[in-house]
Amino acid sequence: MSEKRALVTGITGQDGSYLAEFLIEKGYRVYGMVRRSSSVEKTRIDHLYTNPHLLNAPLILEYGDLADSSSIRRVLTKVQPDEIYNLAAQSHVRISFDQAEYTFDVTGTGVLRMLEAVKDYSNNSGKKVRFYQASSSEIFGSSLPPQNEETPFRPRSPYAVAKVAAFWHTVNYRDGYGLHCSNGILFNHESERRGENFVTRKITRSAGRIKMGLQDKLYLGNIEAKRDWGHAKDYVEAMWKILQQKTPDDYVISTGESHSVKEFITEVFSYLDLDWNEYVEIDPYYFRPTEVLSLLGDSSKAKERLKWEPKIKFNELVRIMTEHDLELAEREAHAMKFNKRQQVTI
Repeated sequence: MSEKRALVTGITGQDGSYLAEFLIEKGYRVYGMVRRSSSVEKTRIDHLYTNPHLLNAPLILEYGDLADSSSIRRVLTKVQPDEIYNLAAQSHVRISFDQAEYTFDVTGTGVLRMLEAVKDYSNNSGKKVRFYQASSSEIFGSSLPPQNEETPFRPRSPYAVAKVAAFWHTVNYRDGYGLHCSNGILFNHESERRGENFVTRKITRSAGRIKMGLQDKLYLGNIEAKRDWGHAKDYVEAMWKILQQKTPDDYVISTGESHSVKEFITEVFSYLDLDWNEYVEIDPYYFRPTEVLSLLGDSSKAKERLKWEPKIKFNELVRIMTEHDLELAEREAHAMKFNKRQQVTI
């Protein structure tokens, strides 16, 4: 069987890096679309990236941007992918309130640009491309839990509104043009590769630094909010399974467990033998203008049709992230002590 080609947008992010690993292990040639900047952040994929001029390099990066239709079309023509995983977005919910227009342009309209390019490329080349759109549990917003594929969308942030638009763009191109387009409605998924401004990683990173005496306080917003948290490594397998289905469809991907931010904090600080009440303070700045109180996914459909279930549960997720960030803090503390000794010597 000839080698499959996968195009992954957002490849330098948490999900993109895990998906690239997964696809390469499956024998794919993976192409990542990255935005042009003075310094492309590749730390999450450095272990996968080799000289692109080498024969059969497993990962190749191409410049493109969801805000630029011409670059998307150029990448499609050059890569000629069998599968496309659109993971790129302005994905921070709180920041979307401060950058609402940009968020909608990239996270919402960017998907329309992708689908238009896929439609035209498929028509011109005759190649049947399979397209995965990374949707989000945030689209459910204020709808009562548990949430499944039939739950009404009631978005509560500019990010969520953009994701709702992206969801329906995907459905409409599937129904209107016969494209193999599917939405994965992923509930919160975290890992040691999560960005440090996302609440779970902010907690584990700060707790590790507090343990090592590098930080005094952790400032957070609404710690009563409840979320369904899984590990990103499990969730990228679900993405792949969705595109292997003969018939495109939309799937909720979740653990089926809900925990509050306060529970996450308690678990992390307890693991480090710390009392979180001594270190955590509430800062109104981190509250959203409109809050999502509770998200809990029902992924029965994915379990039945995709034969997918999460392997990593809440407690193990917390342990993995906490241990990783404690080690980072230990290295940081060691480096600071070394630098002080060097300064004294000089």
